[in-house]
Amino acid sequence: MEYSEVNRLSRLTAILIRFQTKRIVTASELSQKFQVSKRTIYRDIKALEKAGVPILTVEGKGYALMEGYKIPPIMFTEKQANALILAEQLVLKNKDASFIKDYSEAIDKIKSILKYNAKDKANLLADRTQFNEVINQERNSNNLSDLQNALTNYKLVKIEYINKEGVTTNRLIEPFALLSAENWYLVAWCRLRKEFRFFRLDRIQKMEVLSENFEPHNMTLQEYFDQYH
Repeated sequence: MEYSEVNRLSRLTAILIRFQTKRIVTASELSQKFQVSKRTIYRDIKALEKAGVPILTVEGKGYALMEGYKIPPIMFTEKQANALILAEQLVLKNKDASFIKDYSEAIDKIKSILKYNAKDKANLLADRTQFNEVINQERNSNNLSDLQNALTNYKLVKIEYINKEGVTTNRLIEPFALLSAENWYLVAWCRLRKEFRFFRLDRIQKMEVLSENFEPHNMTLQEYFDQYH
């Protein structure tokens, strides 16, 4: 399949989720979100209609899905939806771009299957909720999501790391745990130093998750702290 076809299929799926997330969606909004022309959005909407998606034109407002059209089978109670939306606001303070993107997309999928009244309440809660961090520290990185995947799949990771003295080294590491304090830290077995080390995520200059697996470290996080601290 050509890249443009894959790209369009991905956009059509994302547009459908967007329709199910909000009551009314405009062509301008979709055009801006997906960085394509309004003409392209009109074609995408026609494609979805041809595929059997019941899209209604709301005169002077935009487009809407026919009520009752949703992705089965999961349903959330209002309290569960609110808890997820609240958690989203905490995630948005995280400053890790990859993690925010993954979580936001997941929340969009969850919102898409809520009933209209619960969906409206969830959107309202998101709009009316704000968290201010007590500690005025930035948690800048773009690696958290990939490191989570490497950790759970036991994949070796190659990093270029700059320490607090400003010295840069290349490391081959085995991710073990992720900790959040004033910054995000990765606990990993460093093959260069032949011991467990802490790595601040915002000091990782380059990172590559390799296809090679490592032997899992069969201990809990508490056992790690008991043994090494």
